[in-house]
Amino acid sequence: MGEQFEKGQHALLNEGEENEMEVFGYRTQGCRQALCLAGSVLSFGILPLVFYWRPAWHVWANCVPCSLQEADVVLLRTTDEFQTYSRKKVTWIHLAALGSAFGLTPDHPVIADEEYIINRAIKKPDLEVRCIKVQKIRYVWNNLEEQFQKIGSLEDWLSSAKIHLKFGSGLTREEQEIRRLICGPNTIDVEITPIWKLLIKEVLNPFYIFQLFSVCLWFSEDYKEYAFAIIIMSIISIALTVYDLREQSVKLHRLVESHNSITVSVCGRKDGVQELESRFLVPGDLLILTGNKVQMPCDALLIDGSCVVDEGMLTGESIPVTKTPLPKMDSAAPWKTQSDADYKRHVLFCGTEVIQAKATCSGTVRAVVLQTGFNTAKGDLVRSILYPKPMNFKLYRDAIRFLLCLVGTATIGMIYTLCVYVLSGEPPEEVVKKALDVITIAVPPALPAALTTGIIYAQRRLKKRGIFCISPQRINVCGQLNLVCFDKTGTLTRDGLDLWGVVPCDRNGFQEVHSFVSGKALPWGPLCAAMASCHSLILLDGTIQGDPLDLKMFEATTWVSFHSSENIRDFFNAEAMQALSWLLNICKMHGVQQGAYSREGKTSLSLVSSSVQCS
Repeated sequence: MGEQFEKGQHALLNEGEENEMEVFGYRTQGCRQALCLAGSVLSFGILPLVFYWRPAWHVWANCVPCSLQEADVVLLRTTDEFQTYSRKKVTWIHLAALGSAFGLTPDHPVIADEEYIINRAIKKPDLEVRCIKVQKIRYVWNNLEEQFQKIGSLEDWLSSAKIHLKFGSGLTREEQEIRRLICGPNTIDVEITPIWKLLIKEVLNPFYIFQLFSVCLWFSEDYKEYAFAIIIMSIISIALTVYDLREQSVKLHRLVESHNSITVSVCGRKDGVQELESRFLVPGDLLILTGNKVQMPCDALLIDGSCVVDEGMLTGESIPVTKTPLPKMDSAAPWKTQSDADYKRHVLFCGTEVIQAKATCSGTVRAVVLQTGFNTAKGDLVRSILYPKPMNFKLYRDAIRFLLCLVGTATIGMIYTLCVYVLSGEPPEEVVKKALDVITIAVPPALPAALTTGIIYAQRRLKKRGIFCISPQRINVCGQLNLVCFDKTGTLTRDGLDLWGVVPCDRNGFQEVHSFVSGKALPWGPLCAAMASCHSLILLDGTIQGDPLDLKMFEATTWVSFHSSENIRDFFNAEAMQALSWLLNICKMHGVQQGAYSREGKTSLSLVSSSVQCS
């Protein structure tokens, strides 16, 4: 960057994460702004165009470096190989009106625990919060640690005991309002980009600016036919590109629109259970899940009850996933650390569907809102579409190098032309025109229009086949592919496998193979008990669902699964229930608890379907 930054003027954003960025503090200076304004007028708009292409230059020209605490503008730079710059203004969130409504004082902690980032972000006594918004995510200034930190999620350092204690009974109305103002609404808003914005963004492409320059030069030389051809081709290319971008914007908006209009039940610490629109949810809210077929409007941490969730929207899997409550442990370690690498089994992700919710002895299924808005799993998915990673394929690097070679060749030719025409005594206007002509010959102005037309044609052919592309620029790279590998078995192959047989064993070694093809049931033993219980199958609407291999294994035992005593009463009549109770009391029945292998610990009972056996 050419500037030395002192301590406090530079920091890392999202340190250690995939989207890590460097953030530099700057303060706008009036005299520099005046000089840039004068330069914009004198350059006939060329300087603002350069600033549009190079946002870092705009910041360096208008601002001076300062500490992040005093900055009104920040310059962001990605830490990857591309080192892309972006400019963001620092904005303020004012809590004074909210503070007077709830009787807050500068010495009064806004949130019960002073360690929360919300308390550390509020500047006192003004009750204001500094923030920036980067790729739909809001970051607030932490006055204690002197850095910008992401907001809109529960703190990662919270232990499971603290989560149960502080959020198990919900938030107060005061905490909800303050969190709502600082964290923002729980919405995944994808605005439909206006056509004029798309048009300006496309026209300000450096290639089209070069085309405009070339066309003006050709008209001055009375070279109209080719100039008109380039104009028509460029207009068609721009129109098709804007149309496709607009269509994609509308489709993405409709895709996420339903997320913002869900009604949920929220339990407040003093107000009890209330119906609320999902846009008003904040991290720490206590959700009450009732009924089935519930769309999750946020990421939530299950603390009571169990759920069966369809995560097909996120993973593409059609198999329902069972979610279990976060255990309450007496440990100060973060809850994710306590749950090891399998912490996701406690999380209900945004955009997934809860197809079954089962309450425990407390009578309700409760979940604490973990993340809202674009911080959620669905929000990450949408952001990956809105902000795709830059391409760094060798094909594009070679193309850029080729264009630079053309520019270099054109520069040499222009210098040679200048020398020849000046020595020949040609008029200055003619010398300039002929020299600039060399550039338009070496670097073809029709190149962007031709490339765009080809990409759009390929995209429409793919669309007819039901293949959609969110990044059309990558279509050119597909021409280099000659092999596509899929790493997921079952995606393209036939569904389902049949269990042919098993090999029992004892202390003396392996026994004879038991084949299920003959239709003979597997005799009772440790192997039979394991096959009946060591799985993650669930009973949903009277149908066993889960992993296909687990399902085939369980079906081979010819056993029946019950997930509660009510299911048993529904299956057996009154006389059979009396006999079953008597058998359970006086003999050892072949019934095992499911969950010996899977860590969920489900309380279900598997019984022999043909007859009740005693031993």
